[in-house]
Amino acid sequence: MSALVRVYVWEVPVRVTHWLIVLSIAVLSVTGFYIGYPFVTVSGPAGRHFVMGWTKVIHMWAAWVFLGAVFVRIIWMFTGNKYAHWDKFIPVHRSRLRGCWPTIKFYLFALRKPPGFVGHNPVAGATYVLVFGLYFVAIATGLVLRGASAEVESPLRWFASWAPLFGGLQIARWIHHALLWLLVGFAVHHVYSSVLMSTIEANGTIESIFSGYKFVPPEDLQYSGYRFIDRKGQVDE
Repeated sequence: MSALVRVYVWEVPVRVTHWLIVLSIAVLSVTGFYIGYPFVTVSGPAGRHFVMGWTKVIHMWAAWVFLGAVFVRIIWMFTGNKYAHWDKFIPVHRSRLRGCWPTIKFYLFALRKPPGFVGHNPVAGATYVLVFGLYFVAIATGLVLRGASAEVESPLRWFASWAPLFGGLQIARWIHHALLWLLVGFAVHHVYSSVLMSTIEANGTIESIFSGYKFVPPEDLQYSGYRFIDRKGQVDE
């Protein structure tokens, strides 16, 4: 196998928004579960209201962080480098369409090694489109619930008018809660698949979300439809 090439894949905005989304979802999951099922025993109604009040405040601020991180990540799909671009999520190019079936075969244990892609492989990219869809629904239902409980003069009150789109407040609350478990389930799978790919490919997948760099063999770059520029030690499309 040829010497590995050090490739700068994940830019700072990608890494920062990734970790902001991870941390905010963790906080939203814990606080959201408590809001739905208060599991902390506090003596007296004043104490219970105090705990619930602070839980809702933390939940709200974590939601704003989550909303901002998702918004910035979407902007970066159009302004970032080629590995962050929107066409790495929607497989519109021939090279990525060709890589879908071999990637699926790897996931089905029909291939020993996955096809080489520098950033997201086409199947993972398409999966993230669905995940971002879940993000949008979670944000929309969260705004509906926040708007329903907002003060009359608050501009957030307007979002309560979206409730009929989800079948009413109760259905919106149920959807919002169900999304919590779907995203937690995805997080478990995401960690597992990242560790699996990092172990099999040995290219620094896990480390790359901290450093931004992966170590990729030139033959994998060629498979992905990339051109290796040996003189500069870089890769390009």
